[in-house]
Amino acid sequence: MDDVYRLWDELADFDAARCDEALLHFMRSLCARIGADNAIWLGVIRADEVGPEDPTGGWRAVVVRNLESTPLLDTVVQKQKDLLDKGVADVATLKHLEGAGRFRANRLCDVVGPDWFEADYYRSYYLDAGLEDAMLSAFPVNQDTESWFGLHRRTGQRRFSEAERDDMARILRGIKWFHRQVLLSHGLLVAASPLTAAERKVLHLFLTGLPEKLIAERLGRSQHTIHDTVASIYRKFGVSSRSALMAIWLGHPG
Repeated sequence: MDDVYRLWDELADFDAARCDEALLHFMRSLCARIGADNAIWLGVIRADEVGPEDPTGGWRAVVVRNLESTPLLDTVVQKQKDLLDKGVADVATLKHLEGAGRFRANRLCDVVGPDWFEADYYRSYYLDAGLEDAMLSAFPVNQDTESWFGLHRRTGQRRFSEAERDDMARILRGIKWFHRQVLLSHGLLVAASPLTAAERKVLHLFLTGLPEKLIAERLGRSQHTIHDTVASIYRKFGVSSRSALMAIWLGHPG
């Protein structure tokens, strides 16, 4: 476990302004340890109003980040996200969602039978995108928000083993603080709505203590624009000061 502890320590050394770097570092490290070809992170929330015909229970992937992107992979991921937004999901996703509210890690073969790998969905959303296998871990940060990490192997590679699944689970299970930080950095968890890309850039610098004037200089924006962006961030997080925002970030909202 020493190398796992080392990875956790490396994550803790990234400050709030480098949350995106921390996420990419973690996904690269996870791929290297498990022997995966790519990784994906999803910020998943449960919608307030869900129709009785929605088999997903209202769960939606609000934010998706691929470690390595290709036009084909991005298209396939977006199609899967669009289906989930409509409350439509493949049996593999539905089986994974059955465990909502508790930590879980599944390979594809843990949730579907052999026939699934011969069906159209696997061909369309995996093989056609150059993917042979995947496994997915979910960490519930609260009853309505989960942090999901997935690993992929390219077509022609061997499929993930039970030991590799358990290793991924061991790494992800012990860092609730990191799941929470990544969700917060995207405006999820407590914000009224996800942050825009511009708001995220300002937020990360704002949390380091930089005044608005220096943030404006760093990003090449006017101070007025930065002030308006900070005000928007405050509204989304339901706070009125930098100290209150920091309290949320440190896990002490009040």
